[in-house]
Amino acid sequence: MTNTDTLSESSISKGNWINLGITLVVLVLGLIFAGDLPKQGEHYGFWSVLPPFVAIILAFWTQEVISSLFVGITLGGFISGNINIVDAYLIPSIGTEDFALILLVYLWSLGGLIGIWTRTGGAEKFAAWASEKIVRGKRSAKFFTWMMGLVFHQGGTISTVLTGATVRPISDEYDVSHEELSYMVDSTASPAATIIPFNVWPFYIAGLVVGTIPLFETSQQAVNFFFQAVPFNFYGIIALLMTLLFAWELLPWIPGKKMRKAISRARETGKLDRDDADPMSSSELTEMKIPDDYSSGLVDFFGPIGTLLGVAIIPYGYTAYIMGNTEDPTLLVAEAFVLAVLTGIFIALSKGMELKTVMEGFVDGCKGVTIGAIILALAVTLKGVAESVGTAEFVVELVGGAITPVFLPAILMGLCMIIAFAAGTSWGTYAVVFPVAMPLAWAVLPDEFFITLCFGAVVGGSVFGDQCSPISDTTILSSLSTGCDLMDHVKTQIPLALTAAGLGAVLYTLLVALFV
Repeated sequence: MTNTDTLSESSISKGNWINLGITLVVLVLGLIFAGDLPKQGEHYGFWSVLPPFVAIILAFWTQEVISSLFVGITLGGFISGNINIVDAYLIPSIGTEDFALILLVYLWSLGGLIGIWTRTGGAEKFAAWASEKIVRGKRSAKFFTWMMGLVFHQGGTISTVLTGATVRPISDEYDVSHEELSYMVDSTASPAATIIPFNVWPFYIAGLVVGTIPLFETSQQAVNFFFQAVPFNFYGIIALLMTLLFAWELLPWIPGKKMRKAISRARETGKLDRDDADPMSSSELTEMKIPDDYSSGLVDFFGPIGTLLGVAIIPYGYTAYIMGNTEDPTLLVAEAFVLAVLTGIFIALSKGMELKTVMEGFVDGCKGVTIGAIILALAVTLKGVAESVGTAEFVVELVGGAITPVFLPAILMGLCMIIAFAAGTSWGTYAVVFPVAMPLAWAVLPDEFFITLCFGAVVGGSVFGDQCSPISDTTILSSLSTGCDLMDHVKTQIPLALTAAGLGAVLYTLLVALFV
């Protein structure tokens, strides 16, 4: 056993013992105080922020995510008086339609499709083709990742799984570290979805703000305002531009020592992960087992991907923009993922591969995403805990008193960053903040340009928190689809994202000071 192996085992053991000790403390305190904490309206005061806060701090400290999430869930159960966390939180959270959609469609379909590609060689063939036609080296490989993030811009989870699965073989070939890759995938997912909003985001947010102020009397007015505010979503714009400069290695300085170390490691040693890393994806997703008598072709890759994009996007564009059905456009994402897998299977069978071989690939792919599914289940449960103890409501109430017009957009942005980071969701943050933020901004200064700035700040700030939180589904799926250690991804991404957010906050403040 090497010194590195010893250090790794010691570090893991330390993390497990820390989490075990804190879990026992939580259990003892919970048994003493369970159900006795007074509820202050919709929250429990300072206690409301402890479940996500403790889980996030432990995840950073111990590098062990699963037990950290469980500690946060357990703590939330005692705060709310729901000691039976299985019945109160776990089953209701993972038994929802939303989680089933992510598990069955995104995770298993994604894993199954990648597993099929390990038998057909589809992704590997595409990587070779793209390398010949588009990619010339490490920088162009990273630029290709950025470009694919814009192509697959339909939403956070969709973007991450599609982009990560598509670009990883190419990036691995050119020794792009998995920390770099996961950052680029994550930073071109939700940010791109809010800047190129030909998706469900405008309609979702419109439903939250309609009727809150005179500018949003109808849903169509609210949707139009979303598009009007796109140029003022400074975080989304700056995040995309920074990622582009990062891809082309044109950033004058890369924030974050850990990211700089990851870049140097991959460049000097060819190691895509640090020695002690625990990548999210398993060997089932990366080992090629192509039968000797099977001839791999581009159709093995473009067939499933083309089916996915065609089924998901074409009906949406037709119903929303040709038929004019903007109230309920048809976005067949779930159907598209399932059909993409079936297309991959059909192509392989039609080219002579045995059904048993195809299904072995599919099953191996599903096995490869098991750890991601466990972490995601606990993360979704912790979100439910945060909602039940009023985490977001307490943070809004705590910060909402700082009302100065010149600083309000930056304050709203920072508030959304905190809430989304703690809760791990941008859409959940929108649901809490938008109905409060718009009337608040209108009461402070009923000016359309001022409202536009506040609107953009809420959209961008929520995306930041969702993108950086270790309990966010997009963060987890970005790590999973790129084969990166989850906490390595979080730690290397935050300094870059904070830089973009800081620049955005400064721009909001300057614009209010100069033009409002």
